[in-house]
Amino acid sequence: MTVTGLTVGIIANPISARDIRRVIAKGANLQLTDRANMVLRILTGLAQGGIEHVVMMPERAGLRTHIERGLHQASLDSFRMPDVRWLSMPVSSTAQDTLDASHAMRELGVSAIVVLGGDGTHRLVVKACGNIPISGVSSGTNNAFPPLTEPTITGIATGLAVSGRIPPSQAFEANKLLEVRVNNTRDIALVDAAIVQERFVGARAVWRPESLRELFVTFADPSLIGLSSIAGLIQPIARKAPVGMHLTFTRPQEALYSVNAPLAPGLLTPVHIEHSQLFEPDLLITPVSQQGSFALDGERELPFGPDDKVSVTLKHDAFNTVDVPRCMTFAAEHGLLRFPSTHTTTTLRRNS
Repeated sequence: MTVTGLTVGIIANPISARDIRRVIAKGANLQLTDRANMVLRILTGLAQGGIEHVVMMPERAGLRTHIERGLHQASLDSFRMPDVRWLSMPVSSTAQDTLDASHAMRELGVSAIVVLGGDGTHRLVVKACGNIPISGVSSGTNNAFPPLTEPTITGIATGLAVSGRIPPSQAFEANKLLEVRVNNTRDIALVDAAIVQERFVGARAVWRPESLRELFVTFADPSLIGLSSIAGLIQPIARKAPVGMHLTFTRPQEALYSVNAPLAPGLLTPVHIEHSQLFEPDLLITPVSQQGSFALDGERELPFGPDDKVSVTLKHDAFNTVDVPRCMTFAAEHGLLRFPSTHTTTTLRRNS
């Protein structure tokens, strides 16, 4: 496949948001038709923002059928939508599809990737997309990384950003991430890297506070759900602040203080903090724990033991996202979405 002109990629993996936290808490699963409607809203916005070509990740759950039905209806209604093509790639119906699609879109040279998913999906895209900016659309109830934005508006902002109608200094925002190393294995986390006591992966999602040993976060927002909310309830850290936070946990009787943290929707759990401190970018931090597993953005990924070389580093300006609010403000202030009226207007005079 080759792309011509401005092309945006869309990744919407139907297998995302199916972890154990939705079983033990009160999180919602996004239905397939809801995902398809969100993608159609993104496409509508991209068309408004000037994008004519889109490539999408293939899947086997039926998302494509719903989207193509919506595109057909739009054509019958003479409603302009981008030309949508689907990547030619094997489909495994796993998270690997997200990585493969991101690599493929990078090779095609798309101008941006719109990601429909949660922290984990966005993390995989950032791992594979290189320097391509991403636009995040949250598809769940316990996501911290993608700020909540309406899909239509995200599409408009993305189109305006990559078309050059908005200066890059206004269109894009630099983001932090955590670089985690176990010996020669490198991985990343966009929001939080937790160390849990179990060395097996098992049910990947982390939701049992008694298993937590340490936590590293890039930002800490007390209004969000998930592991990073623990740090947020102690000391809020803005997404743009050039620092992260490191916490260690202990038993209740030895804790410096405790918080009731919303680790999942509707799940408030006491967590007992032994120590917390801020840390700056590019510092190589060695965890206190001698063994366990790293959970990256909520899912166990990397086990380690006493003989392993382990480190965590905060990386500033690590990847770019489309700054949707700033793009829309710029568009409004500079009249990018205005057009002359085709109707005759009549001026009404007020009676004095």
